[in-house]
Amino acid sequence: MRARDPSLDNLLDLDGQIFVIADVGYWVKFVVHQVEVTPAKPHGLDYALTLHGPDGTRLVGFDNAHRIKSKRRTTQDHRHRLKAVRPYEYRDAADLLTDFWTEVESVMREKGIWQP
Repeated sequence: MRARDPSLDNLLDLDGQIFVIADVGYWVKFVVHQVEVTPAKPHGLDYALTLHGPDGTRLVGFDNAHRIKSKRRTTQDHRHRLKAVRPYEYRDAADLLTDFWTEVESVMREKGIWQP
């Protein structure tokens, strides 16, 4: 049996939360639910962490809502960055949150919203 991820409760507590991250209309949304462990969802999570622009367009997303194919494998866990979709290697809830916020910061800097 796999040990419980100590950061999981923090991630689950974010379910349903929406945060405005810039006064110009950018926002993030968290949808996270525990589900039965399956081959498609071996972490026992159904998750979608997203950054949206002022018009509602998804700019960044980390989720496992559907399968994607890459050159090396097919996986449920993946990330969206602007129009690109790539596999994501889920390790634990803390890393998922860190990776998400790192990508959000990167896109916001590219758009000139956050300055270094």
